Amino acid sequence: FLLNCTGLLQEVVYLVSQGADPDEIGLMNIDEQLPVLEYPQPGLDIIKELTSPRLIKSHLPYRFLPSDLHNGNSKVIYMARNPKDLVVSYYQFHRSLRTMSYRGTFQEFCRRFMNDKLGYGSWFEHVQEFWEHHMDANVLFLKYEDMHKDLATMVEQLVRFLGVSYDKAQLESMVEHCHQLIDQCCNAEALPVGRGRVGLWKDIFTVSMNEKFDLVYKQKMGKCDLTFDFYL
Repeated sequence: FLLNCTGLLQEVVYLVSQGADPDEIGLMNIDEQLPVLEYPQPGLDIIKELTSPRLIKSHLPYRFLPSDLHNGNSKVIYMARNPKDLVVSYYQFHRSLRTMSYRGTFQEFCRRFMNDKLGYGSWFEHVQEFWEHHMDANVLFLKYEDMHKDLATMVEQLVRFLGVSYDKAQLESMVEHCHQLIDQCCNAEALPVGRGRVGLWKDIFTVSMNEKFDLVYKQKMGKCDLTFDFYL
């Protein structure tokens, strides 16, 4: 079960859990392999019929998740990204989808983000809810930036958490495959200004926007001990 995962993480998790080849992933529609819990398609009836272990995505807040997750009967992988890069990537995502067709400015979009006026509600509440459970045995809380800083350690965490086994050579090969996926994501020309990069926000935030964002972040996250890398 994957929560709030990026497209990149879902591919890495699929790769690790299935022992798949990155070229194979490139040829498939990964979204069909990892249905979204709250979407009308394919729907809960189809999801229930999937063979175990099932990989299911969701962006729902912790409190709205199925009781199996709260009771520890299913595993949860949650990935958080530093909110400055996140809001830039989220803006570009909204701009790229015809169904969203967002045509406002980034400044307006960022203001909506800071005021909790985007889909799925407040990012600040969302991430803190899951952080409160990061020590639960059935929860693996990951940070997007750590995938870029130390991918090998993250792959090892995923292998242990998912209960799959690889020998040393297989693990090294898996890490290399995951590196290939990340390089493809962060260097893909189809992605606007490398949406997967860490430190993306520095290309678009003005000084005044950054100061305002820091103030809101401190107000909303001040009591939380979760920290982020805003650049590497």
